[in-house]
Amino acid sequence: MDWGPSGASAVAPGCAVVVVVDVLSFTTTLSVAMERGLRVFPFRVNDTAAAMEFAAARHATLAVPRSKARPGEVSLSPHSVRTAPADLRGLVLPSPNGSTLSAQLTATVLGASLRNRRAVAAWLLRERARQPGLNVAVIAAGERWPDGTLRPAVEDQWGAGAVLDALHEGGWPELSPEATAAAASYRAVAEDVGVHLRACASGRELIDSGYPEDVGIAAELDLTDAVPVRRDGAFVRD
Repeated sequence: MDWGPSGASAVAPGCAVVVVVDVLSFTTTLSVAMERGLRVFPFRVNDTAAAMEFAAARHATLAVPRSKARPGEVSLSPHSVRTAPADLRGLVLPSPNGSTLSAQLTATVLGASLRNRRAVAAWLLRERARQPGLNVAVIAAGERWPDGTLRPAVEDQWGAGAVLDALHEGGWPELSPEATAAAASYRAVAEDVGVHLRACASGRELIDSGYPEDVGIAAELDLTDAVPVRRDGAFVRD
């Protein structure tokens, strides 16, 4: 278990599967999109023109930044994806953390959140049964300070820890010390994870910005069995 793009670059080599966790943005929205049967393309966040061209080539809708979304537009907000028109089929979903991280990885990538942490763990346990030597990296995406450096975000530690805790319960034979610590951090808040999610810095920021429903969706613990798996450049439901 490690943090952000640099952490992924350090621990992902040699791992057949990388689990990306971005609880208050990308992977929660991704889980909602999977429930709707959408294909979701991850994309780096800093090139709007390229993202528009990328989306057009794939006949997909380009999500707009959450803060710039008008009523009815799809954004990084999971609520906006949940309430999007029924004819939505494909989505290009840029974000500075989870999506950018997912786009850079070459291994099989799973998107995990509190909503689907048991389903992701079950997927990994099945793969481990088929491949006893399977190595897995779990990457907490984190947030960004104004200077662009990584800000470890406790909600992503909880999300990563929630997956790892479920793996431990399922009999995964070994966890790294970092993974063990993340699992312990989740267990410390597990009984009231929604309360803690609303109280943490990122949760308060979203609520104060007018997106309390997004925090509520992120807190839907174990609500879905949808496992987003990136195949041919897009996340699909497995």
